[in-house]
Amino acid sequence: MPEPLPVSQVESGPHAGIVVVRLEQPGKPVVVLEQELIQRLEATLNAVPKTARGLVLASASERVFVAGADLQAIQALNDDQLARYLAYAARVFGMLASFPFPTCAAINGAALGGGLELAMHCDGLVAAPPPNQPDGSPGRAYPVGLPEAGLKICPGWGGTNMLPARMDPEQAIRMTAAGTPMTYPQACEAGVFDAVAPSSDALLATAMEWINAKAARGRLERDGAPSRWIGRPANAADVLAAFDRVKGELGANEPGASVMAAIDAGLTRGWSEALNVEQKQLIRLRNAPAGKDAIAAFFAKKK
Repeated sequence: MPEPLPVSQVESGPHAGIVVVRLEQPGKPVVVLEQELIQRLEATLNAVPKTARGLVLASASERVFVAGADLQAIQALNDDQLARYLAYAARVFGMLASFPFPTCAAINGAALGGGLELAMHCDGLVAAPPPNQPDGSPGRAYPVGLPEAGLKICPGWGGTNMLPARMDPEQAIRMTAAGTPMTYPQACEAGVFDAVAPSSDALLATAMEWINAKAARGRLERDGAPSRWIGRPANAADVLAAFDRVKGELGANEPGASVMAAIDAGLTRGWSEALNVEQKQLIRLRNAPAGKDAIAAFFAKKK
């Protein structure tokens, strides 16, 4: 059995009953998504009591929330293995959208690619400014976004359908199709976060306050999809209008065409089909010449 992630539960006070789960990878400088971490997350979420008041998903890393998926591990998988891995992780992420209580991602640093997709499966995103430098000057703004298109691939865990429900949909679609992340201040301005803590030290308290406010509004209705995605009535019309404005431009070339196909699937056929389209397109694009070249260049740059 995988070892569960660190978990704590507030026992008393105004936040009593809220569970905090921390993503960790001992021995690594940052948290990245790979199979063992996802297995640990699954084991942890399975053990969370349904009577909890809420759940905060945080990171044990001081530098990032989650820096994205482990691309090297993904490239080691054949197409069938990758399809199973993507589907498995999607099921685990979906557990966050199925609890009978509110869930919130506490974002303390870079949230990229699969890391942001994991966070967006939570009901709320609460972020904190980067901690100050040792000399007291402001810390460097961290990135938030879906950079996959920069490697000529596309998101695989619902990012195409979740980000446009959290900010201006046309801007979100364009950024996803280009693989352009935002900085923390840009994400704040775009309205990506449901709340912003006054400091990094206040992040968990702010996330718990958001949980309490959400819980006070009554019981959540769950249907297996994230609470914020383009298929919700509150989002669908605006996203469809944005989609129509950019489809001729962004749908002409990859990876924009794949991003648009996944958005179209979400708007017309539902959440599960949007995930299915994303994952099939990701596998196809990583095998295409442009994808192979971009990924090879990425690895060469890291050496």
